[in-house]
Amino acid sequence: MPKVNFWLNTILRISEEKALKNVAKKNPPSSPGGRKYVARNRKAFHDYTIIEKIEAGLQLRGTEVKSIRMGHAGLSGSYAHIDKRTNEAFINNMTIPPYDFGNRFNHDSLRTRKLLLHKREIRRLREFVEQKGNTLIPLSLYFIKGRVKVELGVCKGKAYADKREAIRRRDAERDTQREVARHFRG
Repeated sequence: MPKVNFWLNTILRISEEKALKNVAKKNPPSSPGGRKYVARNRKAFHDYTIIEKIEAGLQLRGTEVKSIRMGHAGLSGSYAHIDKRTNEAFINNMTIPPYDFGNRFNHDSLRTRKLLLHKREIRRLREFVEQKGNTLIPLSLYFIKGRVKVELGVCKGKAYADKREAIRRRDAERDTQREVARHFRG
């Protein structure tokens, strides 16, 4: 019986390594600075005005990191908050689905995760958030030198008219780019 378990574990390990290699080939580093983006919260840029951005680490379990390496993570609907009693920052509703090759110790996909920040950074963020209308929204999730990082934005909600104005501005910019390209093409 032990010999069968050995072969099953070896087969699982090999298939896991092949899956990770395939993901690495499909997702080369997507921007300068060695950042490999896993997830972006594009809706946040539409719904909020970003006042300031800050990078934070995440306290994760092993199966969560493996699942993120496979490219499975979602930031839609997630937000961060600072606990007033303990003065620690947490991120809620960030979706990291269970790891495919995980065992019974696999993680909960929607659990609250601790953000790794210095005390002075937490104090500064807390001052921003205590102002009326400001909130902490995760903008992107990425790897730097093998470490998972999240980019937080101190955001203020946009009114409906502001959203329409942003769309108008983006359309006008796209039209001018199109005209410039058409002019130089001939």
